[in-house]
Amino acid sequence: MADENADTGGMIEDENEGSDDANLELELNAFRAQWMSELKPSSGASGTSHRLLQAKGLKRTQEIAQEEKATELFLRAVQEEQNGAVYEAIKFYRMAMQLVPDIEFKINYSRPPDADRVKGNYIEDNDVDGEIEDLFAYFEQQLTLESSFPKICTPELEITQMHISALPREILMYIFRWVVSSDLDMRALEQLSLVCRGFYICARDPEIWRSACLRVWGRNCTKLVPFKSWREMFLQRPRVRFDGVYISKTSYIRQGEESLDGFYRAWHHVEYYRYLRFFPDGHVIMLTTPEDPLCVVPRLRTRNTRMDSVLLGHFRLSQETDNQTKVFAVVCKKKEEKATEFQRNRFCRRNPAPEAEHSFHVGLHLSSGGRQNVSKLVWIHHSCHITYKLTGETVVTAFDLDRMYTPFFFARVKSYTAFSEQPL
Repeated sequence: MADENADTGGMIEDENEGSDDANLELELNAFRAQWMSELKPSSGASGTSHRLLQAKGLKRTQEIAQEEKATELFLRAVQEEQNGAVYEAIKFYRMAMQLVPDIEFKINYSRPPDADRVKGNYIEDNDVDGEIEDLFAYFEQQLTLESSFPKICTPELEITQMHISALPREILMYIFRWVVSSDLDMRALEQLSLVCRGFYICARDPEIWRSACLRVWGRNCTKLVPFKSWREMFLQRPRVRFDGVYISKTSYIRQGEESLDGFYRAWHHVEYYRYLRFFPDGHVIMLTTPEDPLCVVPRLRTRNTRMDSVLLGHFRLSQETDNQTKVFAVVCKKKEEKATEFQRNRFCRRNPAPEAEHSFHVGLHLSSGGRQNVSKLVWIHHSCHITYKLTGETVVTAFDLDRMYTPFFFARVKSYTAFSEQPL
Protein backbone atom coordinates (compact mmCIF):
# COMPACT_ATOMS: atom_id res chain seq x y z
CA MET A 1 0.00 0.00 0.00
CA ALA A 2 2.75 2.30 0.91
CA ASP A 3 4.47 1.47 -2.31
CA GLU A 4 1.42 2.45 -4.34
CA ASN A 5 1.12 5.82 -2.59
CA ALA A 6 4.79 6.46 -3.26
CA ASP A 7 4.29 5.73 -6.95
CA THR A 8 1.26 8.02 -7.13
CA GLY A 9 3.19 10.89 -5.50
CA GLY A 10 5.99 10.48 -8.01
CA MET A 11 3.57 10.71 -10.89
CA ILE A 12 2.01 13.89 -9.48
CA GLU A 13 5.42 15.50 -9.16
CA ASP A 14 6.24 14.59 -12.77
CA GLU A 15 2.99 16.16 -13.98
CA ASN A 16 3.70 19.38 -12.05
CA GLU A 17 7.15 19.62 -13.57
CA GLY A 18 5.70 19.12 -17.06
CA SER A 19 3.12 21.86 -16.55
CA ASP A 20 5.83 24.24 -15.37
CA ASP A 21 7.85 23.56 -18.50
CA ALA A 22 4.79 24.20 -20.66
CA ASN A 23 4.08 27.50 -18.91
CA LEU A 24 7.68 28.55 -19.37
CA GLU A 25 7.48 27.71 -23.07
CA LEU A 26 4.30 29.76 -23.43
CA GLU A 27 5.87 32.71 -21.67
CA LEU A 28 8.92 32.45 -23.88
CA ASN A 29 6.80 32.39 -27.03
CA ALA A 30 4.79 35.37 -25.81
CA PHE A 31 8.03 37.25 -25.15
CA ARG A 32 9.32 36.46 -28.63
CA ALA A 33 6.09 37.61 -30.22
CA GLN A 34 6.18 40.88 -28.29
CA TRP A 35 9.80 41.42 -29.22
CA MET A 36 9.08 40.85 -32.92
CA SER A 37 6.11 43.18 -32.79
CA GLU A 38 8.32 45.90 -31.33
CA LEU A 39 10.80 45.50 -34.16
CA LYS A 40 8.11 45.90 -36.87
CA PRO A 41 6.45 49.35 -37.51
CA SER A 42 3.22 49.49 -35.68
CA SER A 43 -0.09 49.79 -37.47
CA GLY A 44 -0.64 53.09 -35.71
CA ALA A 45 2.57 54.54 -37.23
CA SER A 46 1.60 53.42 -40.72
CA GLY A 47 -1.80 54.95 -40.26
CA THR A 48 -0.20 58.21 -39.18
CA SER A 49 2.08 58.32 -42.24
CA HIS A 50 -0.88 57.57 -44.51
CA ARG A 51 -2.83 60.41 -42.95
CA LEU A 52 0.18 62.74 -43.47
CA LEU A 53 0.34 61.84 -47.17
CA GLN A 54 -3.36 62.47 -47.53
CA ALA A 55 -2.96 65.85 -45.84
CA LYS A 56 -0.06 66.77 -48.15
CA GLY A 57 -2.05 65.76 -51.24
CA LEU A 58 -5.03 67.78 -50.07
CA LYS A 59 -2.80 70.80 -49.44
CA ARG A 60 -1.26 70.52 -52.92
CA THR A 61 -4.73 70.31 -54.48
CA GLN A 62 -5.79 73.42 -52.59
CA GLU A 63 -2.65 75.26 -53.73
CA ILE A 64 -3.33 74.36 -57.37
CA ALA A 65 -6.93 75.52 -57.05
CA GLN A 66 -5.80 78.79 -55.45
CA GLU A 67 -3.21 79.33 -58.18
CA GLU A 68 -5.80 78.77 -60.93
CA LYS A 69 -8.19 81.17 -59.27
CA ALA A 70 -5.41 83.74 -58.80
CA THR A 71 -4.44 83.32 -62.46
CA GLU A 72 -7.98 84.01 -63.57
CA LEU A 73 -8.23 87.09 -61.34
CA PHE A 74 -4.86 88.44 -62.43
CA LEU A 75 -5.62 88.06 -66.15
CA ARG A 76 -8.99 89.70 -65.55
CA ALA A 77 -7.15 92.61 -63.94
CA VAL A 78 -4.85 92.87 -66.97
CA GLN A 79 -7.85 93.02 -69.27
CA GLU A 80 -9.54 95.68 -67.15
CA GLU A 81 -6.35 97.75 -67.12
CA GLN A 82 -6.08 97.52 -70.92
CA ASN A 83 -9.69 98.68 -71.20
CA GLY A 84 -8.95 101.72 -69.01
CA ALA A 85 -10.81 100.54 -65.86
CA VAL A 86 -7.93 101.17 -63.47
CA TYR A 87 -9.92 100.89 -60.21
CA GLU A 88 -11.45 97.56 -61.24
CA ALA A 89 -8.01 96.33 -62.24
CA ILE A 90 -6.57 97.24 -58.82
CA LYS A 91 -9.35 95.31 -57.11
CA PHE A 92 -8.66 92.17 -59.10
CA TYR A 93 -4.90 92.57 -58.68
CA ARG A 94 -5.36 92.71 -54.90
CA MET A 95 -7.61 89.64 -54.82
CA ALA A 96 -5.16 87.64 -56.95
CA MET A 97 -2.14 88.54 -54.84
CA GLN A 98 -3.98 87.70 -51.63
CA LEU A 99 -4.40 84.16 -52.92
CA VAL A 100 -0.90 83.77 -54.41
CA PRO A 101 1.55 86.61 -53.58
CA ASP A 102 3.95 85.77 -56.46
CA ILE A 103 1.29 85.08 -59.09
CA GLU A 104 2.78 87.84 -61.24
CA PHE A 105 5.86 85.69 -61.95
CA LYS A 106 4.00 82.41 -62.50
CA ILE A 107 1.81 83.31 -65.47
CA ASN A 108 2.07 85.01 -68.82
CA TYR A 109 -0.14 88.02 -68.22
CA SER A 110 0.52 89.65 -71.59
CA ARG A 111 -2.51 87.83 -73.03
CA PRO A 112 -6.20 88.24 -72.23
CA PRO A 113 -7.82 85.54 -70.07
CA ASP A 114 -9.82 83.92 -72.87
CA ALA A 115 -6.69 83.46 -74.94
CA ASP A 116 -4.91 81.37 -72.35
CA ARG A 117 -7.81 79.09 -71.51
CA VAL A 118 -7.80 75.94 -73.58
CA LYS A 119 -10.36 73.33 -72.51
CA GLY A 120 -10.51 74.78 -69.03
CA ASN A 121 -6.76 74.82 -68.47
CA TYR A 122 -4.41 77.79 -68.51
CA ILE A 123 -1.20 77.89 -70.48
CA GLU A 124 1.43 79.05 -68.03
CA ASP A 125 5.04 80.02 -68.38
CA ASN A 126 6.10 76.75 -66.84
CA ASP A 127 4.75 74.91 -69.88
CA VAL A 128 7.10 76.70 -72.26
CA ASP A 129 10.19 77.04 -70.10
CA GLY A 130 11.92 74.23 -71.99
CA GLU A 131 13.00 74.29 -75.60
CA ILE A 132 10.17 74.54 -78.11
CA GLU A 133 10.88 72.45 -81.15
CA ASP A 134 8.73 74.45 -83.57
CA LEU A 135 8.78 78.03 -82.34
CA PHE A 136 7.23 79.26 -85.59
CA ALA A 137 4.12 77.08 -85.13
CA TYR A 138 3.93 78.02 -81.45
CA PHE A 139 3.89 81.76 -82.20
CA GLU A 140 1.32 81.32 -84.94
CA GLN A 141 -0.90 79.42 -82.51
CA GLN A 142 -0.55 82.18 -79.92
CA LEU A 143 -1.52 84.89 -82.38
CA THR A 144 -4.50 82.84 -83.55
CA LEU A 145 -5.71 82.31 -79.99
CA GLU A 146 -5.52 86.00 -79.18
CA SER A 147 -7.86 87.14 -81.91
CA SER A 148 -9.76 85.86 -84.90
CA PHE A 149 -8.01 88.61 -86.94
CA PRO A 150 -4.48 88.59 -85.50
CA LYS A 151 -2.12 91.50 -86.05
CA ILE A 152 1.57 91.20 -86.71
CA CYS A 153 2.35 93.22 -83.59
CA THR A 154 0.69 95.59 -81.12
CA PRO A 155 2.05 98.87 -79.72
CA GLU A 156 3.38 98.69 -76.18
CA LEU A 157 2.16 102.22 -75.36
CA GLU A 158 -0.79 104.23 -76.61
CA ILE A 159 0.20 106.41 -79.56
CA THR A 160 -1.69 108.91 -81.68
CA GLN A 161 0.27 108.17 -84.88
CA MET A 162 -0.21 105.15 -87.08
CA HIS A 163 1.61 102.06 -85.82
CA ILE A 164 3.49 99.68 -88.11
CA SER A 165 0.99 96.95 -87.22
CA ALA A 166 -1.66 98.86 -89.19
CA LEU A 167 0.20 98.21 -92.46
CA PRO A 168 -0.90 95.32 -94.67
CA ARG A 169 1.19 92.18 -94.52
CA GLU A 170 2.31 92.67 -98.14
CA ILE A 171 3.81 96.07 -97.29
CA LEU A 172 5.58 94.61 -94.26
CA MET A 173 7.06 91.83 -96.36
CA TYR A 174 8.30 94.42 -98.86
CA ILE A 175 10.01 96.27 -95.99
CA PHE A 176 11.60 92.99 -94.91
CA ARG A 177 12.95 92.53 -98.42
CA TRP A 178 14.56 95.96 -98.15
CA VAL A 179 16.15 94.86 -94.88
CA VAL A 180 17.65 91.84 -96.62
CA SER A 181 18.51 94.02 -99.64
CA SER A 182 20.32 92.91 -102.77
CA ASP A 183 23.39 92.21 -100.60
CA LEU A 184 21.58 89.22 -99.00
CA ASP A 185 22.00 90.52 -95.47
CA MET A 186 20.20 87.60 -93.80
CA ARG A 187 21.89 88.45 -90.52
CA ALA A 188 19.85 91.67 -90.32
CA LEU A 189 16.70 89.65 -91.03
CA GLU A 190 17.48 87.33 -88.11
CA GLN A 191 18.02 90.32 -85.83
CA LEU A 192 14.73 91.82 -86.97
CA SER A 193 12.94 88.59 -86.02
CA LEU A 194 13.88 89.20 -82.37
CA VAL A 195 11.60 92.26 -82.13
CA CYS A 196 8.32 90.39 -81.54
CA ARG A 197 6.41 87.25 -82.39
CA GLY A 198 4.88 88.76 -85.53
CA PHE A 199 8.25 89.84 -86.90
CA TYR A 200 9.59 86.37 -86.12
CA ILE A 201 6.84 84.85 -88.26
CA CYS A 202 7.47 87.33 -91.11
CA ALA A 203 11.22 86.67 -90.99
CA ARG A 204 10.53 82.95 -91.53
CA ASP A 205 8.57 83.60 -94.72
CA PRO A 206 9.70 80.84 -97.11
CA GLU A 207 9.49 83.11 -100.18
CA ILE A 208 12.23 85.40 -98.81
CA TRP A 209 14.57 82.50 -98.11
CA ARG A 210 13.76 80.90 -101.46
CA SER A 211 14.68 84.12 -103.27
CA ALA A 212 17.95 84.26 -101.33
CA CYS A 213 18.77 80.66 -102.29
CA LEU A 214 18.05 81.38 -105.95
CA ARG A 215 20.40 84.38 -105.84
CA VAL A 216 23.20 82.21 -104.45
CA TRP A 217 22.86 78.90 -106.34
CA GLY A 218 20.60 79.81 -109.26
CA ARG A 219 19.40 76.77 -111.19
CA ASN A 220 21.22 74.40 -108.81
CA CYS A 221 18.65 74.82 -106.02
CA THR A 222 15.40 73.87 -107.72
CA LYS A 223 14.89 70.98 -105.28
CA LEU A 224 14.57 71.43 -101.55
CA VAL A 225 15.67 67.89 -100.67
CA PRO A 226 17.50 66.97 -98.40
CA PHE A 227 16.73 70.15 -96.47
CA LYS A 228 13.44 70.73 -94.65
CA SER A 229 13.10 74.42 -95.57
CA TRP A 230 14.69 77.12 -97.74
CA ARG A 231 16.06 78.75 -94.60
CA GLU A 232 17.79 75.52 -93.57
CA MET A 233 19.29 75.25 -97.06
CA PHE A 234 20.65 78.79 -96.95
CA LEU A 235 22.18 78.33 -93.49
CA GLN A 236 23.63 74.84 -93.90
CA ARG A 237 24.54 74.43 -97.55
CA PRO A 238 28.17 75.49 -98.26
CA ARG A 239 28.43 78.86 -99.98
CA VAL A 240 30.60 81.95 -100.11
CA ARG A 241 29.65 84.89 -97.92
CA PHE A 242 28.91 88.40 -99.16
CA ASP A 243 28.98 90.40 -95.91
CA GLY A 244 32.74 90.59 -95.69
CA VAL A 245 36.02 89.83 -97.43
CA TYR A 246 38.32 86.81 -97.69
CA ILE A 247 41.94 87.64 -96.78
CA SER A 248 45.11 85.65 -97.39
CA LYS A 249 48.38 86.75 -95.79
CA THR A 250 51.70 85.58 -97.24
CA SER A 251 55.12 86.25 -95.77
CA TYR A 252 58.59 84.94 -96.53
CA ILE A 253 62.29 85.77 -96.11
CA ARG A 254 64.24 86.87 -99.19
CA GLN A 255 67.98 87.06 -99.43
CA GLY A 256 69.37 90.49 -100.40
CA GLU A 257 72.52 91.57 -102.17
CA GLU A 258 75.91 91.34 -100.57
CA SER A 259 77.53 94.55 -99.40
CA LEU A 260 80.35 96.12 -101.40
CA ASP A 261 83.02 95.13 -98.91
CA GLY A 262 81.58 91.61 -98.60
CA PHE A 263 81.25 91.70 -94.82
CA TYR A 264 77.45 91.25 -94.60
CA ARG A 265 74.40 90.31 -96.65
CA ALA A 266 70.93 91.78 -96.09
CA TRP A 267 67.79 89.66 -95.58
CA HIS A 268 64.35 91.04 -96.33
CA HIS A 269 61.07 90.06 -94.73
CA VAL A 270 58.43 90.28 -97.48
CA GLU A 271 54.75 90.40 -96.55
CA TYR A 272 51.73 90.91 -98.78
CA TYR A 273 47.98 90.21 -98.83
CA ARG A 274 45.47 88.77 -101.26
CA TYR A 275 41.83 89.92 -101.03
CA LEU A 276 38.70 88.28 -102.44
CA ARG A 277 35.36 90.07 -102.33
CA PHE A 278 32.26 88.23 -103.63
CA PHE A 279 28.97 89.84 -104.65
CA PRO A 280 25.52 88.19 -104.84
CA ASP A 281 25.15 88.97 -108.55
CA GLY A 282 28.14 86.76 -109.41
CA HIS A 283 30.86 89.41 -109.57
CA VAL A 284 34.15 89.10 -107.69
CA ILE A 285 37.06 91.41 -106.90
CA MET A 286 40.61 90.14 -106.41
CA LEU A 287 43.49 92.26 -105.21
CA THR A 288 47.12 91.53 -104.33
CA THR A 289 48.86 94.30 -102.41
CA PRO A 290 51.24 94.88 -99.49
CA GLU A 291 48.79 97.33 -97.93
CA ASP A 292 47.29 96.51 -94.57
CA PRO A 293 43.62 95.34 -94.45
CA LEU A 294 42.70 98.39 -92.40
CA CYS A 295 43.38 100.54 -95.45
CA VAL A 296 42.15 98.21 -98.19
CA VAL A 297 38.93 96.68 -96.81
CA PRO A 298 36.85 99.94 -96.83
CA ARG A 299 37.76 100.49 -100.49
CA LEU A 300 36.34 97.12 -101.56
CA ARG A 301 32.76 97.88 -100.57
CA THR A 302 31.59 98.26 -104.18
CA ARG A 303 32.85 97.09 -107.55
CA ASN A 304 33.48 100.68 -108.61
CA THR A 305 36.80 100.91 -106.83
CA ARG A 306 39.51 103.18 -108.18
CA MET A 307 42.43 100.96 -107.24
CA ASP A 308 44.59 100.33 -110.30
CA SER A 309 45.83 96.84 -109.41
CA VAL A 310 42.38 95.39 -108.73
CA LEU A 311 41.12 92.45 -110.83
CA LEU A 312 37.43 92.18 -111.72
CA GLY A 313 35.52 89.14 -112.91
CA HIS A 314 32.83 86.55 -112.28
CA PHE A 315 32.61 83.43 -110.12
CA ARG A 316 30.43 80.34 -109.88
CA LEU A 317 29.85 77.64 -107.28
CA SER A 318 30.24 73.99 -108.19
CA GLN A 319 29.40 70.93 -106.09
CA GLU A 320 31.36 67.94 -107.32
CA THR A 321 30.52 64.26 -106.97
CA ASP A 322 32.76 64.05 -103.88
CA ASN A 323 30.27 66.37 -102.13
CA GLN A 324 32.81 69.19 -101.98
CA THR A 325 31.86 72.76 -102.89
CA LYS A 326 34.33 74.59 -105.06
CA VAL A 327 34.56 78.17 -106.31
CA PHE A 328 35.83 78.96 -109.80
CA ALA A 329 36.55 82.55 -110.82
CA VAL A 330 37.90 84.32 -113.89
CA VAL A 331 39.33 87.80 -113.27
CA CYS A 332 41.17 90.35 -115.36
CA LYS A 333 42.37 93.92 -115.10
CA LYS A 334 40.00 96.81 -115.59
CA LYS A 335 39.84 98.04 -119.15
CA GLU A 336 41.53 101.39 -119.29
CA GLU A 337 40.22 104.21 -121.40
CA LYS A 338 41.86 104.56 -124.74
CA ALA A 339 44.48 107.25 -124.89
CA THR A 340 43.91 110.27 -127.01
CA GLU A 341 45.32 110.51 -130.50
CA PHE A 342 47.96 112.99 -129.32
CA GLN A 343 49.21 110.64 -126.63
CA ARG A 344 49.31 107.68 -128.99
CA ASN A 345 51.38 109.62 -131.53
CA ARG A 346 53.64 110.97 -128.82
CA PHE A 347 54.50 107.70 -127.09
CA CYS A 348 54.07 105.28 -129.98
CA ARG A 349 56.83 102.87 -130.91
CA ARG A 350 57.93 101.86 -134.34
CA ASN A 351 57.34 98.20 -133.46
CA PRO A 352 54.48 98.20 -130.96
CA ALA A 353 53.94 95.10 -128.84
CA PRO A 354 51.04 92.93 -130.00
CA GLU A 355 47.84 93.59 -128.13
CA ALA A 356 46.87 90.82 -125.74
CA GLU A 357 44.32 90.21 -123.01
CA HIS A 358 45.40 88.70 -119.71
CA SER A 359 42.96 86.78 -117.56
CA PHE A 360 43.53 84.73 -114.43
CA HIS A 361 41.62 81.53 -113.65
CA VAL A 362 41.30 80.72 -109.95
CA GLY A 363 39.98 77.54 -108.32
CA LEU A 364 39.25 77.37 -104.60
CA HIS A 365 37.83 74.76 -102.25
CA LEU A 366 35.37 75.71 -99.49
CA SER A 367 36.20 74.30 -96.06
CA SER A 368 35.60 75.10 -92.41
CA GLY A 369 38.11 77.11 -90.47
CA GLY A 370 37.97 77.82 -86.74
CA ARG A 371 34.57 78.30 -85.15
CA GLN A 372 32.94 79.61 -88.33
CA ASN A 373 31.37 77.20 -90.77
CA VAL A 374 32.74 77.23 -94.33
CA SER A 375 34.88 80.32 -93.77
CA LYS A 376 38.07 79.07 -95.42
CA LEU A 377 39.08 78.97 -99.09
CA VAL A 378 41.95 76.70 -100.10
CA TRP A 379 43.77 77.02 -103.42
CA ILE A 380 43.29 74.20 -105.93
CA HIS A 381 44.14 75.98 -109.21
CA HIS A 382 45.72 79.19 -110.49
CA SER A 383 46.64 79.93 -114.10
CA CYS A 384 47.17 82.85 -116.47
CA HIS A 385 45.54 82.94 -119.91
CA ILE A 386 47.04 85.29 -122.52
CA THR A 387 44.95 85.81 -125.66
CA TYR A 388 46.53 87.66 -128.58
CA LYS A 389 43.98 89.74 -130.44
CA LEU A 390 45.80 89.65 -133.77
CA THR A 391 45.98 85.88 -134.14
CA GLY A 392 43.41 84.76 -131.55
CA GLU A 393 45.98 82.43 -130.03
CA THR A 394 45.70 81.69 -126.28
CA VAL A 395 48.69 80.75 -124.14
CA VAL A 396 47.98 79.14 -120.76
CA THR A 397 50.49 79.22 -117.92
CA ALA A 398 49.64 77.21 -114.80
CA PHE A 399 51.30 78.17 -111.55
CA ASP A 400 52.59 75.68 -109.01
CA LEU A 401 50.63 75.90 -105.77
CA ASP A 402 53.47 76.06 -103.28
CA ARG A 403 53.58 77.46 -99.76
CA MET A 404 53.16 80.97 -101.16
CA TYR A 405 49.49 80.19 -101.81
CA THR A 406 48.17 80.47 -98.29
CA PRO A 407 44.43 79.89 -97.74
CA PHE A 408 41.87 82.70 -97.51
CA PHE A 409 39.98 83.31 -94.27
CA PHE A 410 36.72 85.20 -94.07
CA ALA A 411 36.38 88.47 -92.11
CA ARG A 412 32.97 90.06 -91.68
CA VAL A 413 32.74 93.79 -92.46
CA LYS A 414 29.72 95.59 -90.98
CA SER A 415 29.94 98.57 -93.34
CA TYR A 416 29.31 96.34 -96.39
CA THR A 417 25.69 95.81 -95.34
CA ALA A 418 25.05 99.09 -93.53
CA PHE A 419 23.01 100.53 -96.43
CA SER A 420 20.42 98.96 -98.72
CA GLU A 421 20.54 100.02 -102.35
CA GLN A 422 17.89 97.63 -103.71
CA PRO A 423 15.36 95.21 -102.21
CA LEU A 424 15.76 91.45 -102.48
